[in-house]
Amino acid sequence: VNLTKTMQWNLIYLPYIEVMLYYIVFSSISVLTALLNLLVIISISHFRQLHTPTNLLLLSLAVSDFFVSLLLFFQILLIDGCWFLGDIMCSLYQFLAYFITSASIGTMVLISIDRYVAICYPLHYSTKITQDRVKICICVCWISSSIVESLILKDSLKQPGKYNSCIGECVIVISYIAGVADLTVSFVTPITVIVILYLRVFMVVVSQTRAMRSQVATFPLHSSVKAKKSQMKAAKTLGVVVAVFLLCMFPSYCVALTGEDNSLSTASATFVICLFYFNSCLNPIIYAFFYPWFRKSIRLIFTLQIVQLNSCDTNML
Repeated sequence: VNLTKTMQWNLIYLPYIEVMLYYIVFSSISVLTALLNLLVIISISHFRQLHTPTNLLLLSLAVSDFFVSLLLFFQILLIDGCWFLGDIMCSLYQFLAYFITSASIGTMVLISIDRYVAICYPLHYSTKITQDRVKICICVCWISSSIVESLILKDSLKQPGKYNSCIGECVIVISYIAGVADLTVSFVTPITVIVILYLRVFMVVVSQTRAMRSQVATFPLHSSVKAKKSQMKAAKTLGVVVAVFLLCMFPSYCVALTGEDNSLSTASATFVICLFYFNSCLNPIIYAFFYPWFRKSIRLIFTLQIVQLNSCDTNML
């Protein structure tokens, strides 16, 4: 919140051209993020063959990223330092910002667990990770995120505009204890779990890759070898998603941890905020690069073949 406020006050003193440039950058990221994640949501929701446990987690992540594009729209309204939508909408915006971020990180934890079980315990994956269990975990993730952030922001939600010093401000204040609790629950603990699980996955992938090289030489068409290759490719792809997520989120949380937000220049604050939001735009690009089914789905959507009868049963793999 202070990081955003710092950029608002600094932008007031910038030339008109530079302010317009910030509007264009944020607007472009917002529109592109909404469009790309909407493609992911439509693809996984429409085509039945894509209804797998892993893809359901990607769907949850796409939904949270889509909401991030809407939050970025509100961020655009705050660029000039004035909020015109009232105190209630200000509190709702701040709550959604915390809630969506927490849900995204929670989904990343679930993705890490999914890949951990798939790579480290492949024989138990189909019985342990089912669609119904994944749906329950996703619901628990979103509900618990909303509850936690409601408790942390309860003062602002009860009395919108309580900490505003003048009309047109959008400010919330979180106590030190609540801030530490939010940082621990929403960032430090989940990130620690993600890093530990993916280090374990990386070690197993390396050992399995070496084993597969010898198997391929002996049984080049063996089905188990193909299955392992598929799982490891998925692990690598989602590993890229998680790594990009951490790189984009880390600067903003470092600012929060060090408390150096008020000393940031306009350029630095803008870069950190853009990086934070741009992560939501990068995920679909990663899918398009690594997943053939997503590229095929995009082609079917833009050629309107998706509206044809029984298009949901199209072979996507």
